[in-house]
Amino acid sequence: MSIQRFGVEGGSGTGGQHLPFARAVAADGWLYVSGQVAMVNGEVIDGGIVAQSHQAIQNVLAILKEAGYGPEHVVRCGVWLDDARDFQSFNKVFKEYFGANPPARACVVSSMVVDCKVEVDCVAFKR
Repeated sequence: MSIQRFGVEGGSGTGGQHLPFARAVAADGWLYVSGQVAMVNGEVIDGGIVAQSHQAIQNVLAILKEAGYGPEHVVRCGVWLDDARDFQSFNKVFKEYFGANPPARACVVSSMVVDCKVEVDCVAFKR
């Protein structure tokens, strides 16, 4: 079995903090993408649930692309929302990206480690 790690240099989180984990790890066709928030250049973007959902999912898709995968390869997503009232708005955005190939998904309400409204991770598979 081979394991390939993407972004092992970590990235930078809020305040330029070094993030001590890979953005994604591939193993035997499986790709595990770390949770992504609506962060650009180490800072959470301004905006409500719609803007932050777009950015978080775009961050996931960028990592998938870097690893040679696409949204059609995603088999499962995990979603953490800061506020249950954002569920319907998030679903509308999610459908824009995954409507043609909907993955399995879990969605929970949770307080966030950074000041954001949503976090998304995924598992993808490709032969």
